[in-house]
Amino acid sequence: MKIALLGYGKMGKVIEGIALQRQHTIVLKVTSKDKDYLLNDVDVAIDFSTPESVVENITYCITHNIPVISGTTGWLSHYNDMVTLCQNKNGAFLYASNFSLGVNIFFELNKTLSKLMKGLPQYKISIEEIHHTQKLDAPSGTAITLAEEIIKNSEYKNWTLEHPKHNEIGMTAKRIENVPGTHEITYESSVDTINIKHTAHSREGFALGAVIAAEWIVGKKGVFTMKDVLNIG
Repeated sequence: MKIALLGYGKMGKVIEGIALQRQHTIVLKVTSKDKDYLLNDVDVAIDFSTPESVVENITYCITHNIPVISGTTGWLSHYNDMVTLCQNKNGAFLYASNFSLGVNIFFELNKTLSKLMKGLPQYKISIEEIHHTQKLDAPSGTAITLAEEIIKNSEYKNWTLEHPKHNEIGMTAKRIENVPGTHEITYESSVDTINIKHTAHSREGFALGAVIAAEWIVGKKGVFTMKDVLNIG
């Protein structure tokens, strides 16, 4: 499989290593300094770029009939525009706030637990996420995905990094050197506490999931998520 990497930071380099291990070829590596590029003879593009360039990258891929995987966060106000474009162009597009296989299982655990806890207002919900100091956005896209799933299945209306009101999920975002990613959800009452937690040990889990998603999407048309890749949910 011939892969274009749109974004060649730390994640892009780890994805490159995983892709090469899996006998794929990297035909193009686009950095933030590369404004003009051509995706010739490419089977799939993997975007881990920046919020400023991701929409342009995805648009280019879809309009040139190239399946595109994106793990860039901090741009989701434009997500529905990309979905509409993909549908209109009969393209292939997959976005995930987190490509880790373990995190996507964690998403399902979070959904199940939030349904079980519905109707138990004595439990107050909070979310803590910890990432490396180079991460640009806070809270993480993964933490937002977790919060949004809880909101779907509860009386909570919003999440906040400030002091939460009675119908808001309190979120804490910490930045610590060399932490790939930790997410913990806590349900706390006066009598007990329930926690679920995912801790990443390296970026390789994210990279492997992205490459697996890229392998999966080739030859398909539509808008997808990691649930489709893993056949869960």
